[in-house]
Amino acid sequence: MTETASGGSHKAAGDRGRTTIADGVVEKIAGLAAREVVGVHALGSGLSRTLGAVRDRVPGGGKSASVTRGVKAEVGEVQTALDLEIVVDYGVSIRDVARAVRENVVSAVERMTGLEVVEVNIAVSDVKLPDEPDEEPESRLQ
Repeated sequence: MTETASGGSHKAAGDRGRTTIADGVVEKIAGLAAREVVGVHALGSGLSRTLGAVRDRVPGGGKSASVTRGVKAEVGEVQTALDLEIVVDYGVSIRDVARAVRENVVSAVERMTGLEVVEVNIAVSDVKLPDEPDEEPESRLQ
């Protein structure tokens, strides 16, 4: 608040009104930030990735569902908590990957939303072996 010449106070223009951020917005930011980390092969369990790959091929199914797959956010007015389910590449240090995911997710979410990230819980659901085929082929139906 700032003081006026008459002794009253008023809010700065940028403080007039409320901004709310949907869970899905935070989930997208966190999902993209997690995927940027070397050693993260995918997000979500094998079943959710398989179902998501089918949903992505359906017209109107949308790509945004694949961005948030494996990410759950609980967003309050000033804080958020996140749960991520990841698949790591074989040979990486799971502890190091989890730490890097937390750092990248916290940084991205706090920078973009202004929310305080109180926790990022990570569940490693699988490890991708070098000779395993990907469950989601790159070719998409048109």
